[in-house]
Amino acid sequence: MARKVGIAGLLAVGIVVLQALLILWYAWPSEKIAPRDLPVVVAGPAPAANAVAERLRTERPGAFDVTTAPDAAAADQALRDRTAYAAFVVTPSGPSLHVASAASPTVATLLTQAAQQLGNGQPVPVVDVVPAPTDDPRGAGFASGFLPLLLTSAAAGVALLFAVRSHAARLVGLLAFAVLAGLVATALLRWLGVLTGDYLREAGVVSLLALAISATVSGLGAVLGGPGVGLGALLGFLLGNPISGLTSAPELLPQPWGAVGQYLPPGAAATLLRSVAFFDSAKARMPLIVLAAWGAGGLLLTAVGHYRDRRRSDPAGQLRVPAMDRDERRLGAER
Repeated sequence: MARKVGIAGLLAVGIVVLQALLILWYAWPSEKIAPRDLPVVVAGPAPAANAVAERLRTERPGAFDVTTAPDAAAADQALRDRTAYAAFVVTPSGPSLHVASAASPTVATLLTQAAQQLGNGQPVPVVDVVPAPTDDPRGAGFASGFLPLLLTSAAAGVALLFAVRSHAARLVGLLAFAVLAGLVATALLRWLGVLTGDYLREAGVVSLLALAISATVSGLGAVLGGPGVGLGALLGFLLGNPISGLTSAPELLPQPWGAVGQYLPPGAAATLLRSVAFFDSAKARMPLIVLAAWGAGGLLLTAVGHYRDRRRSDPAGQLRVPAMDRDERRLGAER
């Protein structure tokens, strides 16, 4: 009895320690949000633009990665190409701020507040070049829609791992889940007004996210067993979600974690879906490669698990025919 009580106590302590670590991991990036080499453009005549650029660099060292552009049109194109989050446009009548809130409503809000310091007491007008959807101006629906996708994708990987013994059938199940998840989830997000781009492209991104997480969980579980399931959930959800930049931007998170998050499924999917939905696929190549690599890697691990199980069931390297099968074949031959 005492031994059982001791085990129960250790288990409770271990869970509380894990809980504390998760609270810190999830709360810490949000609490430390601030610009860190955030790409911005200063547009206007060279002397005035250079002066504003230098002011941004000196007043907030390390906060902005500042480039210059000759005019507002060039600055707006940089926003559409996702090479900058905002542009400070210098004109004879005073400065204005151009933002792309679809890239990050949080960044747009922070820079709108910061830009007022450039107005010398006068309000600085704000132009939203690539606005967030009217029904989701703060990006709350976009961020909230990701959580069930991450959870159900991990759950699908676990369910297919334990419920389907055939590795070939498991591969089919993973692909079918990914396609259906992409089509259904995207339709719902569009109905809610969260996504406004091309339906099939958006569905493709969501399908890649579902495949990346479910296949990783299933594949690692097929190769490593129970610990592999935990590792897959850790990489695909627990570790990746807080540093994905989903609710802010990678450049607002403590580094290097903001950059690391872009190589995990949640961060890559958030960046890719924003690019496809709002920016005509600008800057989509790298997150697409990352998501595709996770998905392909998970499917490969699932296939490797098949050969591992086959070797375990046939250590001599020869497939044995069960006695019942031999008897049935002998009877069939006699008939």
